[in-house]
Amino acid sequence: MKAVKVLEPGNIQIIEEPIPEIIGDTDLLIKVKAAGICGSDIGIYDGTSSVATYPRIIGHEFSGEVVRIGSAISGVQVGDHIATDPVIACGACRVCQKKRSNVCMNLQVIGVHRDGGFREYVTVPEKSVYKVSPSLPWEHAAIIEPYTVAAQVAARGEVQEGDVVLILGSGQIAITILQVVKLLGATCIMTDVVEERLKRAKEFGADLLINSTKEDVVAKVKEFTSGIGADVAIDAACAGITLEQAALSVRPAGIVVTMGFADRQVRISEGTITKNELDIRGSRLNNNMFPKVIEWFETGKINPERIITHKLHFTKVLEGFDKVKKEPETTMKVILTFE
Repeated sequence: MKAVKVLEPGNIQIIEEPIPEIIGDTDLLIKVKAAGICGSDIGIYDGTSSVATYPRIIGHEFSGEVVRIGSAISGVQVGDHIATDPVIACGACRVCQKKRSNVCMNLQVIGVHRDGGFREYVTVPEKSVYKVSPSLPWEHAAIIEPYTVAAQVAARGEVQEGDVVLILGSGQIAITILQVVKLLGATCIMTDVVEERLKRAKEFGADLLINSTKEDVVAKVKEFTSGIGADVAIDAACAGITLEQAALSVRPAGIVVTMGFADRQVRISEGTITKNELDIRGSRLNNNMFPKVIEWFETGKINPERIITHKLHFTKVLEGFDKVKKEPETTMKVILTFE
């Protein structure tokens, strides 16, 4: 079979490897049908990932068909269509006992810490797969994962119907968050520095757009909310200053959610946090959000087709990376196909 492997930062190759064998009796073999390119895949290739190990077959957003199962598997059959949750938790540590498996102390992520789905066949544990309807397109099933990330963000922000939610950034992940918070009944403010992205956010239902190169984000949010501030602010841009803007834009007792991994220092005063009793929370991966998102997809509550802008054969992965990096105004989700 062919696989996309990053041998070291800056060195990615399409290699030949044997089809993996099922080792554990609760493992299964998947014939990959479609996969989504994520910014973290590009980070592994660029060498900017702080968590990946090398060499690594990348890819954590993928769907496929079950072609072989281990002897102890009962919930999945050969021929089933599946989506894969890349989060593999130990289930035994203190964090898992607190039902926060997405930040397990022994966390492994498929495509980051162990080989992923940018290959023609992959083995995964049964606990990582979720059956999807055969009527759900492979491309849609492949990008259930980024929507689980968005669902996790909304859950960490405790987004409710009637909330005003500020999303800083209007890139691909921000648009998925926008779709989720609108589904939950929130009013949404979106920011960005690129006008084309803001126009796209408007098409997806944003209620107020702020170009942060031309307008004061905090002042505009306060004006829109009659001086109160947003109920929830989500930093999807992760540019340093955006976290500061988020903290200054929420109301007293508001919630700030950040998705950033950078080591940069951010200027948020103790007084801002304490005086307003702010909750500042991280959001990483997803915590058992696959069933919820699968239901949204299969019932049409969310249409993932709208974020797919390009489809390429998986051997053109570098072309896909270039589209994400060099054409951000017109590129959201790039899907790799394996047919």
